[in-house]
Amino acid sequence: MKCNIAIDGPAGAGKSSVAKLVAQKLGYLYVDTGAMYRALTWKALQNGIPFDEASLANLAKTTSICFQQDKASGKQLVICDGIDITDKIREPKVAQAVSLLASFAKVRQQLTVLQRQYAAMGGVVMDGRDIGTFVLPDADYKFFLTASIGTRSKRRYLELKNKGISVTLEEIRDEIVIRDSKDKTRKHAPLKMAEDAEILDTTNLSIEEVVSFIVSKCER
Repeated sequence: MKCNIAIDGPAGAGKSSVAKLVAQKLGYLYVDTGAMYRALTWKALQNGIPFDEASLANLAKTTSICFQQDKASGKQLVICDGIDITDKIREPKVAQAVSLLASFAKVRQQLTVLQRQYAAMGGVVMDGRDIGTFVLPDADYKFFLTASIGTRSKRRYLELKNKGISVTLEEIRDEIVIRDSKDKTRKHAPLKMAEDAEILDTTNLSIEEVVSFIVSKCER
């Protein structure tokens, strides 16, 4: 059976970009758990669902979230109830609301079931904030990516700018600071490094360097 790889860290540390490339190089499935929470947040906002635990947990039970590979571009798409919302989940309004949704234990429990189903057969690269500590505590390899707040803010700003989303660097920085605080202090499965994870400060590292390091570790 192929191994499972957990990659955790705060917003803007490069988790998603790194995880995608690691999965490609190893021929594994990439599971973007953050995108799952964003997808559910997007649906709640679109449908005017109250942001309370019971309402959102019920929404999670009746929502289909999956990943598909775009044959033309090779890009991984996020599909919610049959709709491609890959770009929609990166909009500021979703980013501002996702932390609250992700703080509810019953919502996390619903999505964790799906995440563990993806990993059950092995060969998964999964990134998030609680993968190595809660979702996949028995993952074969665990990595915790971090970077300075300035670097993380700039990365997220450029990502959104390239997608045509109008934001300022200051807005992104403030958003990340608030998100970090909420993620670290939530009661259920907070953001923290697993004791057996390897920490990687990506502030002065390229994506390629981080990917190469992780792939070499896992191929051993």
